Amino acid sequence: MKDPNYFDVIVVGGGASGMMAAGRALELGKRVLLLEKNRNLGEKLKITGGGRCNITNAEFDIHKLLSKYGKAKDFLYSPFSQFGVQDTFDFFEKRGLPLVVQARKRAFPHTEKAIDVFKVLQKYIRHHKSLVRTNSAVEKINFSEDKVRNVVVGDTKYMADTFIFATGGVSAPKTGSTGDGFKWLAKMGHTVKESNPNIVPLLVKEKWVKDLSGVSLSFMKINFFLGGKRQFSKVGKILFTHFGLSGPLILNSAHLVNDLLEAGEVTARIDMYPDTDLGTLEKDIIKKFDTYKNKTLKNILVEISPHGVAPALVLLLGEELSEKKVHSVTREERKMIVHLLKEMPVTVQGLMGFDRAVISDGGIVLEEIDTKTMRSRKFKNLYITGDLLNIRRPSGGYSLQLCWTTGFVAGTHASI
Repeated sequence: MKDPNYFDVIVVGGGASGMMAAGRALELGKRVLLLEKNRNLGEKLKITGGGRCNITNAEFDIHKLLSKYGKAKDFLYSPFSQFGVQDTFDFFEKRGLPLVVQARKRAFPHTEKAIDVFKVLQKYIRHHKSLVRTNSAVEKINFSEDKVRNVVVGDTKYMADTFIFATGGVSAPKTGSTGDGFKWLAKMGHTVKESNPNIVPLLVKEKWVKDLSGVSLSFMKINFFLGGKRQFSKVGKILFTHFGLSGPLILNSAHLVNDLLEAGEVTARIDMYPDTDLGTLEKDIIKKFDTYKNKTLKNILVEISPHGVAPALVLLLGEELSEKKVHSVTREERKMIVHLLKEMPVTVQGLMGFDRAVISDGGIVLEEIDTKTMRSRKFKNLYITGDLLNIRRPSGGYSLQLCWTTGFVAGTHASI
């Protein structure tokens, strides 16, 4: 009788890529064990995208899509040709969960509920009768020169023909993403690039930013400076928080800001009216001043600034100027207001930590992975997926698509 603790495939990690890998191996007729250290599968998946789950990005041109993965793009043509964006749409829609495409080609389940994405994957593995063990933290990996022999959970050794590591990175550690896989793989001789929060909010110094906590501005431009010299600009949505700045524009700039912070002090200027030049903006403000000339300046700031920004202008302009009647505001003071709206000052103190990161970078260098199969080049029966791989990507569905792709490819080739 075959050892009950021996399987065709063992998947370690029950997140997005792990569930996809396990389901695919089951679909191909393999006996699969899925090990998850949390009490439940998919804890991070259930909260992704604020609970809405940005499931992929509807960019069907593979060249444009892979350009979003930076230096990793040349490694990804093969896996994405095996399971790409259209395959993701087909996978979920054939299982009763239609997708909808919103701004910036972001695709969501039509219910906009991450739990529904989880339920599709849960049904995928249940339908094929996977053996799932939760509350099962892997404590040790036993391996020889080129082969994983078994994984140890408590007093039990689990053996398999092939193993898939899908334990995730280090972002959102409360969901169980604590970098276990990085530690194992480093001990096994893989090169692991150190992780940093990648898609993460910025911590800033200025009180005015924090006073606007909860205010969201959809079309802003932010210029970042190092030592007073402009380094790069981004346009998009900014969310002000009690600690600083967030929102898609900020999250997708964080890795660039982090590089600048290593070289010195980073400041920024927020342009509240990126489509309006200084002269035109001043003319617009003069018209407003003429209309409200007998009112106090602080009471008409809502008329000349984006929604929710007036309290910050009062703080920046100071009490004396804010209390002036509009007709008493000098030409120099008016120009100062115009410049302020085009260059709201920010000092970046750092990036928020892994606990607030949407995605962290770092992981196994791709030169040590055969990305056609997701197999380790050091261990012939080991496959590695998702956030364990050193692939930098922006927000907007690219991270989950990477999980679906690498999970499917690993599950396929681990079953051959």
